[in-house]
Formats: sequence, C-alpha cells, structure tokens
Amino acid sequence: MPTASAPTSLAHTLVTDHTVYACVMGSRAFGLATEASDTDRRGVYVAPTALFWGFAKPPTHVDGPGEERFSWELERFCELALRANPNVLECLHSPLVEHLDATGAELLDLREAFLSRLAHQSFSGCATGQRRKLEADLRTHGAPRWKHAMHLLRLLISAGDLLRTGRLVLDVGERRERLLAVRRGEVSWAETEAWMTRLWEEAEAAAASTPLPAEPDRGERPAGASSNAGQAGIG
Repeated sequence: MPTASAPTSLAHTLVTDHTVYACVMGSRAFGLATEASDTDRRGVYVAPTALFWGFAKPPTHVDGPGEERFSWELERFCELALRANPNVLECLHSPLVEHLDATGAELLDLREAFLSRLAHQSFSGCATGQRRKLEADLRTHGAPRWKHAMHLLRLLISAGDLLRTGRLVLDVGERRERLLAVRRGEVSWAETEAWMTRLWEEAEAAAASTPLPAEPDRGERPAGASSNAGQAGIG
C-alpha cells in the first residue's frame, strides 16, 4: 500500500524535481491577506514510474521543503478531487499559480470535471468541523479564535457560490472588509454566528437547485501522468 511519508531527501526531491503544478493558497488566494499573512504554497508532483515498482511506494503527500508548503502526488490529488475535497478543489482554482508544466496545464484544463454535487456534503462536513472547534473555543476560553471564524465564513461563502453558480471562485471580493473586521474581533460573536447561519441556509437552498452534476466527470485523466500515478485520475 502507498506510504504516507518517505525519507526527507527523497520526498523533497519529488517536490523540487517533479512538481507539475504549484500555487499560493490561504489568505493571499482568498483576497484576505494582510501585512502579517504567511504565504501558503500547495503543489502536485508526479512520482517517476519506477518508484511504483517496489514494495515501498512513493509518498502520497510531502510537507516542505520550506515552511508553509504542502504537495500531493498526482494520484492522491485526483482521488481527493473526485471526492470533492474542499482543500484540493480550491487548490485547482487558485488565482495565484507559481508553476505549471504541460501535465499541470492538462490538470487545470480538467478542473471543472471534478466539480459535482458531492461538494455539498464535503464542504458542509468541513464547515461543521470548523464550527465545532469554534464552539469548543467558546466553552474553553469564552471567545472564538477570530481568524478561524473568518475562514469559516469564507468557506461558507465559497460553498454557497459554488452550489448556486456551478463555479468555484476563491477571492472574496467586496466581502473582504467585513471578513477582516471579523478577524480583528470587531464583530460580535452573535452577529458572526448569525452570518454563519444565514450563509449555511443559503448554501442548503442552493444545493436543492444546483447546476452541478451529480457525479464528477471521470471520462479523462491528465495524459502526462505515468500509467501508475494517473490510475486514480479522471478515468
């Protein structure tokens, strides 16, 4: 079975030498960056076919090299995208692309094929988990972590827009200032909670008439992937 980790030197070499797509995520991709914001980088690499021949398979993901950098092997990335994993789908739609080769370009060309009604469940599940953490903070500390509250609101906005329009757009646009006010703790928890509830209800209503297909389109996969690495791509 594939290993989730590997010796650091091999893992980092996979990222530095075999990345097909790399982008910036987090606050910078969402249009919520401040002077103090980190730069979160995400990427996809294609492990050489020969690495799949042994009993120890190449890593499905790699932390680093460097801080705030995380990459997926193409097969694992496609598996998660087909399940409508929010982090992976958003990675495919980042407006801040730092590296793109021919295989990466094919992957981006297929990004709409990954979008489906499965996003309703996956985004809702992610939002529910984040909401529970905020409620735990309230019970333990008497206040939420406002940065996390902002990002939950951002996720709910993204989910609602996706389900309503069938398109995934990361930049929050005109909602930026209000979201940053939440991050600074300038909006009461009651108001923030009411906004979350409204966004949740809007997303649920959008799900009932979403233009998204029931399932992702599995008709194709990135042709530049190896026969092993691309097995779980679209196709």
